[in-house]
Amino acid sequence: MSPADILAMAAEVLAGIAPEADLATVGDNEDLREALDLDSMDFMNFVIGLHQKSGREIPDADAPRLATRRGLLAYFAD
Repeated sequence: MSPADILAMAAEVLAGIAPEADLATVGDNEDLREALDLDSMDFMNFVIGLHQKSGREIPDADAPRLATRRGLLAYFAD
């Protein structure tokens, strides 16, 4: 999956959870939860949405790795 595809998938998932959230405004190392004002339930729904869109299992222990744009790109580039 290309970086553009990963970010497009994440933006699509976010649009269903927090329509006002704009992933493009978040820096690579910024915490998505803080930058986009996502509470813990929103973030878990984000992780679940990423799993559903990608078809990739995401263990609970891996969720913190998805908290930044850089982390998202690294996780799904594997």
